[in-house]
Amino acid sequence: MNAHEIDYQIFGEEMQYVELELDPREAVIAEAGNFMMMDDGIRMDTIFGDGSKQNEGFLGKVLGAGKRLLTGESLFMTIFSNEIQGKKRISFASPYPGKIIPIDLTQFNGKFICQKDAFLCAAKGVAIGIEFSKKLGRGFFGGEGFIMQKIEGDGMAFVHSGGTMARKELGPGEKLKVDTGCIIGFTQTIDYDIEFVGGIKNTIFGGEGLFFASLTGPGTVYIQSLPFSRLANRVLQAAPQMGGKDKGEGSLLGGIGDVLSGDNRF
Repeated sequence: MNAHEIDYQIFGEEMQYVELELDPREAVIAEAGNFMMMDDGIRMDTIFGDGSKQNEGFLGKVLGAGKRLLTGESLFMTIFSNEIQGKKRISFASPYPGKIIPIDLTQFNGKFICQKDAFLCAAKGVAIGIEFSKKLGRGFFGGEGFIMQKIEGDGMAFVHSGGTMARKELGPGEKLKVDTGCIIGFTQTIDYDIEFVGGIKNTIFGGEGLFFASLTGPGTVYIQSLPFSRLANRVLQAAPQMGGKDKGEGSLLGGIGDVLSGDNRF
């Protein structure tokens, strides 16, 4: 086994975190900003890329890390290693409300494809790369563009979703239509394309975008009920505009309703 074998436990319901147990000389990699807490005796190092290829030269490491810029991620990742005797624990938290999903890569033939910002952490030895779309329509209209993340190896990885997670097992030829932003990830056997919603009224007044993501089996698909981009857009729409007032939450009383409810700001 190339990747380190780690034990884990997930805590919480809507704001989850995952606790990993590291034996001596075991390590885990993570994106910057996901760290929560760790026992004394764990060493933290910042590295180029994911540290999965130990024997490549400096230029290879730089090129590998540079590919991460295409997914909007940092050039660097953080590796946490247990340097002393005895088991040590380290925890990573989901950056927004949702679920943390454990991915055992040995069950998915060593590869899992996910949206660009879904990766949370993984055992050292797991490779975090990019997956290019070979379909022009998917690249322009698929929400995630030409590039998604791919997680490869034979260890454990953890991705996070927004809201509630749904896992769908698709049989050969079975198709599932999904909002493009609601995809968390899928196995390499899934055929991913886009479909036009169709219909003049649907296109102009439907409010669901112009395209569906079309996922065709066989394989496993993970879907999220609340993409972070959708949550952020709703927050921005509800926030008072600079120099203006809010919308009174749709109340007929508007600002008067705010006063009556105890909000006395003018």
